Amino acid sequence: MANIDHNYGMENKPSPLLLIVDDSRMSRMLIRAIVADSRPEWRISEAISGDEALLAIEKECPDFVSMDVNMPGISGLEAAGRIRMRHPETRIALCTANIQESTREAAARAGVHFVAKPITAQSVADAIAFFEA
Repeated sequence: MANIDHNYGMENKPSPLLLIVDDSRMSRMLIRAIVADSRPEWRISEAISGDEALLAIEKECPDFVSMDVNMPGISGLEAAGRIRMRHPETRIALCTANIQESTREAAARAGVHFVAKPITAQSVADAIAFFEA
């Protein structure tokens, strides 16, 4: 189940919400730690699959999504496409170790930003720059 940290801004306006979708606990922990360090005001939730992400989004639509590709159930690309159809304002970064050109092209067709794994401070900074652009 999605776990949301609530960290509201000083104006009682919710801080941006980032949903991290990855079946790798280590990847989720790394992304969370790096984002929490550079954007402590952001709220962060997690999902372990595309299906769980779609359920979480029904409860609260995130501002940003970090999405893995290869996960149990529907793929990250399919989940991203469904999110984009219902919530086109949500910015999605596809964070994947699948760096083949076909994956990059599929990300572009889905309207999501491509970020290559491994998860590093630089790759997360790339995703954050896209989110905030």
